[in-house]
Amino acid sequence: QVQLVESGGGLVQAGGSLRLSCLASGRTFSRYAMGWFRQAPGKERAVVAAISWIGETTYYADSVKGRFTISRDSAKNTVYLQMNSLKPEDTAVYYCAAKLGESVGYFTTPRTRAAYDYWGQGTQVTVSS
Repeated sequence: QVQLVESGGGLVQAGGSLRLSCLASGRTFSRYAMGWFRQAPGKERAVVAAISWIGETTYYADSVKGRFTISRDSAKNTVYLQMNSLKPEDTAVYYCAAKLGESVGYFTTPRTRAAYDYWGQGTQVTVSS
């Protein structure tokens, strides 16, 4: 079992930056592939970025490629999402998710909501124009 707590959301002007953090409980954080999802009002929850549990292979949705960076610090049991050049369309609740890596490949970056086992409560990101 792992519990996830997101932080770092807030209100920012277009073009600004935010860094989201997701702190995971438990001693086996390094065995989990991690993902960031977002859900805007009236829309489906969709993957933003993902990182494998070994080798730090990453995946980005086309809409954020070149602007967002996912990273993990196993010593701190934390995964980050650095968001630069933010746009109003990035406004959403952002969720952190974890997938036990041993059930997928070493370098797999799960990209669907159904693939993940654990979820945080979410953090609101609002980008004003």
